[in-house]
Amino acid sequence: MSRTYDAASSLPVASHNASRCVLSPTEFGLQAWSLLAVAPIIGSFLGVLVRRLPENRPLVWSRSRCETCGAALSIPDLVPVLSWLATRGQCRHCGNRLGLFYPGIEIAALALALIAVTNDERAHAWLDCLLGWWLLALCWIDLRCYMLPDVLTLPLIVFGLLTAALFDPDAMLDRTLGTVFGYLAFLAIAAAYRAVRGREGLGGGDAKMLGAAGAWVGLTALPQVILAASLAALLAAGWLYLSGVRLHAHSALPFGPFIGAALWAVWLFGPISL
Repeated sequence: MSRTYDAASSLPVASHNASRCVLSPTEFGLQAWSLLAVAPIIGSFLGVLVRRLPENRPLVWSRSRCETCGAALSIPDLVPVLSWLATRGQCRHCGNRLGLFYPGIEIAALALALIAVTNDERAHAWLDCLLGWWLLALCWIDLRCYMLPDVLTLPLIVFGLLTAALFDPDAMLDRTLGTVFGYLAFLAIAAAYRAVRGREGLGGGDAKMLGAAGAWVGLTALPQVILAASLAALLAAGWLYLSGVRLHAHSALPFGPFIGAALWAVWLFGPISL
């Protein structure tokens, strides 16, 4: 187990690990393979979620169709990754190139599961995966549409507090304070930015996502999430600049993916001991 536990930490480390039993190699193998097997299927659903949710399209009761010719896709067309490889990334009805979006998000979901099961050898690796997949959807939507939907961020807050109640009740106060502080601190920064620059610069969705981060890792570890996300955003901006992308005062850079990556890393590996 690569996570270290600190009784003062708000992470689920102390009781999230202490309250679960170590699995035998056989049991862990079954769980790990189950998570890895279901990960591409989850990724396929996340692809539908990322495409349809921002456009308010139905998620479940609408058949998948080719976005070029409108042909309904059957089960052989929807097997994660393998269908894309079998058709060489083209619609078998019209020959239009399908792009890398769906295999990309399916492989990303699988990669998150692989990281989780290799770093959490206990009964709650599924929780690591669930958080990772949830954040994957949020981050991808923010990258595509510059938005973090309330229908995903608000339940993530509730679910984070619920995990504390179930697995780490001693951390409930710290997690609750983390939620409140994360949300209000980001709103305060946004208000200050608006007062100084005279325009909006930080979205309310980012505040709710930072509140969700507090609900999962608590007030104690939240500063590390904020610091890691901010440093990653600065590095990304520097990389874009060096790549020839012109950045100016009105350039938009979604912050959600950086919060999501920092949150999952702190949740999975624990905060850095200072």
